[in-house]
Order: sequence, then structure tokens, then C-alpha cells
Amino acid sequence: MNVIDSSAWIEYLGDGPNANAFAGAIEDTSNVVVPTLALYEVFKFVARTAGEDAAFDAVTMMMAARVVDLTAAHAIEAARISLVDGLPMADAMILAVARAEDAVLWTQDAHFAGLAGVEHRRT
Repeated sequence: MNVIDSSAWIEYLGDGPNANAFAGAIEDTSNVVVPTLALYEVFKFVARTAGEDAAFDAVTMMMAARVVDLTAAHAIEAARISLVDGLPMADAMILAVARAEDAVLWTQDAHFAGLAGVEHRRT
């Protein structure tokens, strides 16, 4: 299973320099888990930069995979992750979902580099 961090979705959707690094994981929708927080972050970014129609297109694409609501268990684990690894709240929540789903987290955010269960691609 794969969880795609918001930075990777945005890179892929915007056809950025690292888009191909994430394409395989993203396009295999049967093996993708989407935390609801990623929907929020991607919708907000795309709406701000390209408009709401593009944002709805982006989240529609994301919702072709399995969307996972954030739970109390995710929140508690995210707090633990944040304390241990120093991640901001949103990133810790996404990593908590990835770990709960026994999934690999795909990202290009530097603060994830070196963490267990993370495939980090440099920007």
C-alpha cells in the first residue's frame, strides 16, 4: 500500500520535475490510501494556485483511491510521531495513517527524509 503526501500529489498534478518519481505509486490507485487531510491540503493549494475547478478535478482524481478518515487513534499516534520525530501536525497525521495502513509514505518534503516507511524524493 502507498500513502501519497500532499507535496507529492501537488508535484504530480503540476507535472513538476519530480512528477515521474511519484507517478507509479499514484497511478496504482488500487494500492493508494488517501488521508482526508491530504484532500484538504491539495484542494487548498490547487484552489489558491489554479482555481476551484482545478482543485475539484484534483481531489476527484485522489478519491479514485481509498480515502481514510482521520480517527482518534491516528491523532494519538500522530502526537507520538510529532514528539519523537519533530514533525508538524499535518505531516505527523499523514505519517500516522501510512503506518496504520502498513503503507509506504511517498513525499518530497525534506523533513521526512530518513524516517522509517518513507520514500523520499529530493526536490
